[in-house]
Amino acid sequence: MGDKVERYRVLLRTLDSLCRGETDRITIMSTIACELFHTFDCFDWVGFYRNVGGETLKVGPYQGEHGCLTIPFSDGVCGKCARELAVQNVPDVTKIPYHIACSSDTRSEIAVPIVSPGRPDELVAVLDIDSNLPAAFDSVDEDSLIKINRYFS
Repeated sequence: MGDKVERYRVLLRTLDSLCRGETDRITIMSTIACELFHTFDCFDWVGFYRNVGGETLKVGPYQGEHGCLTIPFSDGVCGKCARELAVQNVPDVTKIPYHIACSSDTRSEIAVPIVSPGRPDELVAVLDIDSNLPAAFDSVDEDSLIKINRYFS
């Protein structure tokens, strides 16, 4: 676990440097998705689903195979994350009936709400990460990924 903590520490320092002064959210999302995807071997899909209004998420910048293009707030792990504005860490996606299978290889998923600075009830996007390994995500991932919000201020 110590290695994972250090990898996140380095990742966040790298993102601090890369995103410093950048205000375009798509550019920031692209950079974060790329860095996360290439930092962790067990991350098979990393991307953002942007809140486009009308309780709808649309795929944004991502790395990996094709993702779902549109996700209503009422569907899937990302929809639940958007509705509840809370991290969703699913160790086995085959055990939940509301999982949307964009890839049949996905075994675990984590979704993190990205909110507007100073407005924790205003969803900007959902950061979504899939893994082909069961139980790929733990509290270190949760605690570290929630820090991604700092790049959207």
